[in-house]
Amino acid sequence: MRLIGRFKATDASRLRAEYNRLVEGLAQRGNLALTDAWLANPALPDDILKEAVPGNIRRAEHFLSVLRRFVQYLKGRLQTENVETEGPVAFVASVNSHAGIDQKMLKFCYDRLHSLMLTLEITDTDDFLHIQTVCDFATLVGTYTRGFSIIIEPFDERMPHIPDPVLQLSCHDASLAMKPVFDRFQSVIITSGTLSPIDLYPRLLNFNPVISRSFTMSLTRDCICPMVLTRGSDQLPVSTKFDMRSDPGVVRNYGRLLLEMVAAVPDGIVCFFVSYSYMDGIVNSWNEMGILQDVMQHKLVFIETQDVVETTLALDNYRRACDCGRGAVFFSVARGKVAEGIDFDRHYGRLVIMFGVPFQYTLSRILLARLEYLRETFQIKEGDFLTFDALRQAAQCVGRVIRSKADYGMMIFADKRYSRHDKRSKLPGWILSHLHDAHLNLSTDMALHIAREFCQVTTMDSSIV
Repeated sequence: MRLIGRFKATDASRLRAEYNRLVEGLAQRGNLALTDAWLANPALPDDILKEAVPGNIRRAEHFLSVLRRFVQYLKGRLQTENVETEGPVAFVASVNSHAGIDQKMLKFCYDRLHSLMLTLEITDTDDFLHIQTVCDFATLVGTYTRGFSIIIEPFDERMPHIPDPVLQLSCHDASLAMKPVFDRFQSVIITSGTLSPIDLYPRLLNFNPVISRSFTMSLTRDCICPMVLTRGSDQLPVSTKFDMRSDPGVVRNYGRLLLEMVAAVPDGIVCFFVSYSYMDGIVNSWNEMGILQDVMQHKLVFIETQDVVETTLALDNYRRACDCGRGAVFFSVARGKVAEGIDFDRHYGRLVIMFGVPFQYTLSRILLARLEYLRETFQIKEGDFLTFDALRQAAQCVGRVIRSKADYGMMIFADKRYSRHDKRSKLPGWILSHLHDAHLNLSTDMALHIAREFCQVTTMDSSIV
């Protein structure tokens, strides 16, 4: 408000010019032109671009007053003692009734703030990140009547005695982001380098594919070696199923698998776990059992954390250890930063171990709300989506080690559930085509024998090439 007051005193014409532009509507203002750049963030439907900004938020001071009321309303909603879940329609009606802010005002919050910051010539936007988040939230709940849920949780389930309120806007419908693309272009090509076409994608994105094709990988030799490990050397089954993951036998067998592989496989090894909490727990157990110390006799160990700076530093040191020939192991998490966008090509990744099946936390209220929406809207069963999502994540993880046709690497799916056809068949074709019957239902000893043979053959082939 102080900045607005200063502008009124020194450059009132600029605020008046902004007001006039807002009357003309967004599409005529120029900063939201219907160009290709608009596709980068197709959150605003076309009808909004042709509307004028509501009169009660055109003046800067009036808009800030609306934002204050909206923030106070959000603070009040966070005072709840019970979990609350609402759709956008009910939430907007509550905002209107308690704060006097209607849907149209909410819908234009994002753009109104953007225009005001340009008018006031604010260049250091870091101080305004929080209010920008509030305006983003307001615009989304004011724009969409379906496909979203507002979930308010007064505390973390793991620490219910500590108040820690969180308000989350969860999008359940991926087709909302794709619809503007399908509407604008006659032909749309969706491609992926690691995932085969899966029947569930057209249903999730709400389109009917005209052509669906899967192309084989153009490899110079048989350089992929996937394996399904179902039991340890003691023949006890291994799995991250909730009733098994804390079993000392499972933890020990997973540790023995890693120890055998670091002794036999050269260069870099990447391990993926189903969650940060599970990774922390199993690494602590390995440390108490002395397994971690034995692993570090062969390779250095680096761990992904939820801190971006720490993870980046760990990745740099991991690559340095691989470059100098020392070799290293990198512990990571499915759905984390490393699983989504970091390549472990060449000597940075000769083996990837997927410890368990990376199912989402099924008691998450966001997940439960999304499953309910998918069931009611697209008739997608909960089990089908959860399996599809978990196997897609597993494929993303193991695909980190094969980044070119000249590369080679091994993949171990360490969980007895991968031996079931209904699970394994959901893996992409480029993995299944190399997953031989002899590589199913393996023990640690059998996997070690296959790994040694594969390393010998591929090393010889590489020297010949």
